[in-house]
Amino acid sequence: MSAPAPSPLAIVDAEPLPRQEEVLTDAALAFVAELHRLFTPRRDELLARRGERRAEIARTSTLDFLPETAHIRADDSWKVAPAPAALNDRRVEITGPTDRKMTINALNSGAKVWLADFEDASAPTWENVVLGQVNLMDAYNRSIDFTDAKSGKSYALKDADQLATVVMRPRGWHLDERHLVDEAGKPVPGAFVDFGLYFFHNAKRLIELGKGPYFYLPKTESHLEARLWNEIFVFAQDYVGIPQGTVRATVLIETITAAYEMEEILYELRDHASGLNAGRWDYLFSIVKNFRDGGEKFVLPDRNLVTMTAPFMRAYTELLVRTCHKRGAHAIGGMAAFIPSRRDAEVNKVAFEKVRADKDREAGDGFDGSWVAHPDLVPIAMESFDKVLGDKPNQKDRLREDVAVAPGDLIAIDSLDAKPTFGGLQNAVQVGIRYIEAWLRGLGAVAIFNLMEDAATAEISRSQIWQWINAGVVFEDGRTATAELAREVAAEELANIKAEIGEEAFAAGHWQQAHDLLLQVSLDADYADFLTLPAYEQLKG
Repeated sequence: MSAPAPSPLAIVDAEPLPRQEEVLTDAALAFVAELHRLFTPRRDELLARRGERRAEIARTSTLDFLPETAHIRADDSWKVAPAPAALNDRRVEITGPTDRKMTINALNSGAKVWLADFEDASAPTWENVVLGQVNLMDAYNRSIDFTDAKSGKSYALKDADQLATVVMRPRGWHLDERHLVDEAGKPVPGAFVDFGLYFFHNAKRLIELGKGPYFYLPKTESHLEARLWNEIFVFAQDYVGIPQGTVRATVLIETITAAYEMEEILYELRDHASGLNAGRWDYLFSIVKNFRDGGEKFVLPDRNLVTMTAPFMRAYTELLVRTCHKRGAHAIGGMAAFIPSRRDAEVNKVAFEKVRADKDREAGDGFDGSWVAHPDLVPIAMESFDKVLGDKPNQKDRLREDVAVAPGDLIAIDSLDAKPTFGGLQNAVQVGIRYIEAWLRGLGAVAIFNLMEDAATAEISRSQIWQWINAGVVFEDGRTATAELAREVAAEELANIKAEIGEEAFAAGHWQQAHDLLLQVSLDADYADFLTLPAYEQLKG
């Protein structure tokens, strides 16, 4: 802790919260200030580099493995650090935000890991940012409980040996925290706020519990971004006085550019890496964003028609498994987003069969675990992996040397025999409006049409609307995707919602605002890099 004393950070435009003083201590804020002082300039450079790379893709309509890092890929000698005991068996992981009820339910779910999410499943209100930290601190101290005001049902933690291991996900590099600013008035990156507060308060406590500060790193676009995280981990471990290598990070491969740098990403984080994850919706969003100028061959069909068996998605997931196992890392599969219905047993039956088939395929392909969004899906996914793993904690010994992926395979979008439909446009509008409305009310994980949706869902929805209009897609009924058609569908959906929930509830919500924001990011000629950037400007609290 010999670094010069940082300038104090200021909390601005934020109503006082209960127990915030436990999180926003002088010492914790000093640590966040140091992260900001030391690493935000590099973060800013890397964000600018994203724009440069995107411009190059627009010019060439292609991507390739990096020639300058070929020596890293060719060197078979290096491996990532061995997995700590608490992260060796990850066969089922549950995801969700860090509200109090979810914290208890996720830890109790029977899953091996809980992705405690400050990113896409959490709208970044100051309340969610701060109280999410309180809930995790309380969970580690076993001082957390919750009583549902409506049902009167009480929730408490099970015994320690029955609880999931927490892997915390901070916000992506692109998001700032407007409520925490430096002396020049510059906001601190949300990633440093989330990571910094969590690490500072919990790292030593987690070690005492036989676990550690474990993280999921979202929206990574290059190995240089992974290198920055590694530098942050090295600094943070020295700052609080814990051994180097205590931190473990799992990187979400949810951008098309990162898919070409998987080995390099693991290499940069090798002393702290524990795996890679296949993040499906953001991956599709990234393909649209990066290849939006690429013409008809890059036009994605309806999101529900892009299954994990699509050739370009198979290339992505199989390369991920091979890469991870070659380097001794865990390969974690994608999300089962279904939310069971309490009223429709037939809906559940069909959905459970789809989830089982999806998890059977992942386990068969060599994945070491997979994600679910609801506790009722934990046993289904567990059964799929138990059948393959048995008593083994993982299958990293399956090297998948049969997999050979050429650069073009990852972007062979036109290998999928499916086209955009008018129903797909309607669904994109419906999900987009309903999700954004909830997000503006502070909810980041939302059940819509029996699926758990998060910000990645809204991103693919608005991106597909944008892409189909700009590509002049002709739907199966002869209609052409136009801005006017999108406005008609959105107006109809707004009227349907009002009829569905009633005038009073409609007036109390943010429905018109959500409608307008979806159309803004779907129709603007200047494609917004992330929906959450203009949305954050409208988020209260």
